[in-house]
Amino acid sequence: MEIIDNALEFEQRKQTFKTTSERIEASREVKDLILNLNTIYKEDQDPEIMDLMKRLTGIKQKIEKRLKGRP
Repeated sequence: MEIIDNALEFEQRKQTFKTTSERIEASREVKDLILNLNTIYKEDQDPEIMDLMKRLTGIKQKIEKRLKGRP
């Protein structure tokens, strides 16, 4: 369950990404974590994994909103 540990570590990490490249890297990293967790969830159907994926998706949406900027 190294993927779950990595996901929890990412969630606890300080979420201040100062440069655009840091935001892009974080967005890609969290997307990869979510996809890997999804493959585990398909096998186990564990609601805790689903909750973790939802929290990570919220973080990802905030990062991507910041990347797109204001219209």
